[in-house]
Amino acid sequence: MTQERESLSDPKAMRALAHPARLAILSRLGMGGSATATEVAEVAGITPSAASYHLRMLAKYGFVEDAQPRGDGRERLWRAVDRPFSVGVRPDDQPEVREAKGLLIQAVRRAANEEGERALAGIDQLPKEWRDATRFSRTSLRVDAAELAWLNTEIEKLLRPYVAQHRSAEDAPSGARIAEAQVNLFPQVPRPVPGLPTEDHDAR
Repeated sequence: MTQERESLSDPKAMRALAHPARLAILSRLGMGGSATATEVAEVAGITPSAASYHLRMLAKYGFVEDAQPRGDGRERLWRAVDRPFSVGVRPDDQPEVREAKGLLIQAVRRAANEEGERALAGIDQLPKEWRDATRFSRTSLRVDAAELAWLNTEIEKLLRPYVAQHRSAEDAPSGARIAEAQVNLFPQVPRPVPGLPTEDHDAR
């Protein structure tokens, strides 16, 4: 059964998530399964005690939860909640909600841009088959709102079988690794027209 995305609307929850370390922790749990505070701290570049605090805050707002313990159960394990979230700005949003949504969207976009920049910086070190499979592209579309929404749904359906949180290393083909899909679908806003520069611009 397809899970419906939960639309975030609690400004406190969105502000709690709009933190670089928390986004990094949530990404680690989403792609790597359960982990301790020490393990996610390494990825987020913070101390284990700071990671424990961030994990508790993420749990408070329903983004992570306790996972099954390992071995003797002395370490506390966390996992990402198996529930997809989405953020969309609505005309009837209250100012506090709109501001929180804006902060979260900006934080997610910054994290995505950083991930893309790291991938681009290291692309020469990838084996040829991975270089050939990697794409950075933009495409201008001519669609109405219903078509754009349909595209979003179809892309999610296409990606769903490959989502790392639900596809274990044992289920994936030999040689599989963590990859990332970044999808942005939005109507373009006309650029401001600056006009032509004067002929004597910087003429000296």
